[in-house]
Amino acid sequence: MNNPVIIVGAGLSGLRAASLLSKEGIKCKILEARNRIGGRVLSTSDPSSLDLGKFDLGPTWFWPQYERHITNLVKELNLETFEQYMKGDILIERFQIKPPERCVLKEENSDEKWVRLTGGVQSLIDALAETIPSEIVELETQVKKIQLNESGDITVEAELSNGMRKKFSTDAVILALPPRLVAKHIEFSPSLHPNLITDIVKKPTWMAGQAKVVAVYNRPFWRELGLSGYVLSAVGPLEEIYDASPIKGSGALFGFFGMPPETREKMGQDKVLKLVVDQLVKLFGSEAKNVKAIFYKDWSIDSETTVEEDLSPLKNYQSYGPLTVEGMWGKKIIFAGTETNSDYSGHLEGALKSAEKAVAEIINNRVKGVR
Repeated sequence: MNNPVIIVGAGLSGLRAASLLSKEGIKCKILEARNRIGGRVLSTSDPSSLDLGKFDLGPTWFWPQYERHITNLVKELNLETFEQYMKGDILIERFQIKPPERCVLKEENSDEKWVRLTGGVQSLIDALAETIPSEIVELETQVKKIQLNESGDITVEAELSNGMRKKFSTDAVILALPPRLVAKHIEFSPSLHPNLITDIVKKPTWMAGQAKVVAVYNRPFWRELGLSGYVLSAVGPLEEIYDASPIKGSGALFGFFGMPPETREKMGQDKVLKLVVDQLVKLFGSEAKNVKAIFYKDWSIDSETTVEEDLSPLKNYQSYGPLTVEGMWGKKIIFAGTETNSDYSGHLEGALKSAEKAVAEIINNRVKGVR
């Protein structure tokens, strides 16, 4: 078993799996289709105004009172955190032609903490990457085919950015990417069992139909008005808005869209962002016009995240959970990623738990001498 474990995907699950394998002295290699690590974790900044801070266009929070794995990892990696700003009133926008209603935010559970990472969730990705040898990550390497021969040897074939193909030999593969991307982009020889393929296609990709926008200001001026920055809207374009300000310095508001993907695409980014600023002005006053930077990520048009099936509204939450691989491919391929965790699907915690489970399975198989 001298071949490295191949990990497909350099998101949180893939990097955590690589870190754990490396710690155990097990060789591995990560193949990532994107030109960056992080997957759906994406923290960005304005290169011309770095003092404004870094802002998350992917996942933002974790909840330490419930989520033990990410809490322990953040401590282990010595990362700085702070609590989500929730002080002040919330705004509820019910009608397009009426001003928003101002309401007191009731603290139903004062022990619940929404925690953010200083420098964005990318700081977690970067810290994890530092725990593995840099040469094991191959970017712009999209896996196209995984083949198993009669002797039990696995060959992973990937396409590079220049169109050339490269092959990797391995004894086990961790598929640390959204299951639907596996079904869409990777050919298996022999084919996976039809029941497994059906289960894969049933698992919606978290965030795939969503877009996220962050508007950055010199300061969080809404706090001076006694507002938390938290908004619920029935008229949009943003249906949920939160304070996205760094722990110090600039102010920021981020929102999730109620507008479906096809509407955003038809309208175009410029018009979408104009509607966003107009909504913020209606909610928070004329000062909301003074946007210093605006960041927008539409995950629905990201081909390394989304497939056509993901453009429908996310409803089938119950389909999340482990993918069982049996037959010839049993113990040869292992699925990881937040969609494969039943308890914390869609959370950073789910991504970490699935990676830890996959690595435990690899180690267990090696102890048993499974080839």
